[in-house]
Amino acid sequence: MRVTVTTRRPGTAPGHIFVAPYTIESTMIGQTGSLISDDAGNPIWFRPLSSTSLQNADFKVQTYHDSRTGASQPVLTWWQGSIAIPPRYTNLPGGAPEPGGCYYIYDSHYRLFRTVSAHNGFNADEHEFILTRRGTALFIASRTVPMDLRPYGGPEDGAILDSEVQEVDLATGKLVFSWDMLRHVNPADSEVPASDASSSGGVWDAYHLNSIDENDKGELLISSRNMWAIYNISRKSGKIRWQLGGKKSDFTFAPNARFYWQHDARFRPGNRISMFDDGCCNQPDGTPEQQSHGLILNLDARTHRATVDRSYYHDPALFAPSQGNTQALPNGNQFIGWGQESYYSEYAGAGNTENTPSRNLLYDVRMPGSDISYRAFRNTWVGTPYYPPKAAARTADGHSVVYASWNGSTQTRAWRVLAGPDPRSLSVVVRHAPRSGFETAVTTRSRGPYFQVKALDASGKVLRASHVVKTG
Repeated sequence: MRVTVTTRRPGTAPGHIFVAPYTIESTMIGQTGSLISDDAGNPIWFRPLSSTSLQNADFKVQTYHDSRTGASQPVLTWWQGSIAIPPRYTNLPGGAPEPGGCYYIYDSHYRLFRTVSAHNGFNADEHEFILTRRGTALFIASRTVPMDLRPYGGPEDGAILDSEVQEVDLATGKLVFSWDMLRHVNPADSEVPASDASSSGGVWDAYHLNSIDENDKGELLISSRNMWAIYNISRKSGKIRWQLGGKKSDFTFAPNARFYWQHDARFRPGNRISMFDDGCCNQPDGTPEQQSHGLILNLDARTHRATVDRSYYHDPALFAPSQGNTQALPNGNQFIGWGQESYYSEYAGAGNTENTPSRNLLYDVRMPGSDISYRAFRNTWVGTPYYPPKAAARTADGHSVVYASWNGSTQTRAWRVLAGPDPRSLSVVVRHAPRSGFETAVTTRSRGPYFQVKALDASGKVLRASHVVKTG
């Protein structure tokens, strides 16, 4: 997938970009999978999937904590499976995970380190996967529960898509905590009518849980898209401490603070929370549609009033029916994944307003066609692949062009090229060719026909050599 960088200004946070491209339309440009890229839009690492029927989601860098040894290490994590996307899948509500998905944890050498699955008949859900300091994983799991939906305006022989927060010990694989949405929240409060079940195999997506966060007070923050609500939950008692938004909100809203169809609710310092406010579409009961934007709210515990602290709008205006995230960066910037709109952006922390959408925009990228990513992140990452670099070569008009690449290496800054008449008689023909994008083309007068490349770091040290190749 080749992206278009539309804005690139000084002041962005360090790190690479992490997305998991896929599409809900008929045509995918490129392949689904997990992609790390640099600020110029060049791929650094790509792990393609074999079919557009498979998707990755929530691809990011996390820290794995080993509860037995106390050691920790940076890892890559993501969900992999199939998402119910009509018309391919109509057995479940759109965006629900099909059975069979799981979470992957890869180490910094791009080796599979762990897989994690849901328990008790639930399916691993693409919306959230968090590694904790306790050596556990917190994630969303979902399953269909048969139910007579007539009291809610749906079919008699219907079902509800239930969501559960699950926590698994990574060392043992055992379930250590769970919190079930259906046991605590009345589905009658949903903004999605139960009659919608007729288009998804009789299954009503009343909740659509899409994010989990936790703080050091033993509280969970969960976002329920189809309730238009965010809930603060006590881990110890399982009780809902407060609800923000929805039909039974414990808070009132100042101007521009109300949200709809939201994603990615996160605790922020100082009685604040952030989210991605989709703001559209299919608003019921004449609710006004609003532009999608990143949103940080102040929550006054005394007055139970929510006010806008910061907001992050896009120019041109975007209206994302689903998905999206607002990531806090270490330097105070905010990174916005625009969900069902094919963009991701970075803003200086002060943000902007609906009337000043270009203010504080530092970085903006558009993905091709209808390609999207459920979330987008900027993370720091050092990748040292367990496999060697790749080389290819061809000769024409008295010279050779050698092509060098190393999928996933973040330390390669240049290439050294060797050539010779046989694989055991190679000598250096190009000592230092600066890396230029994912694949570097190096021209040499040597006709080989055997060639090899060596990856060099910033100090000129050889990281690793490719296999020897022959011109074709």
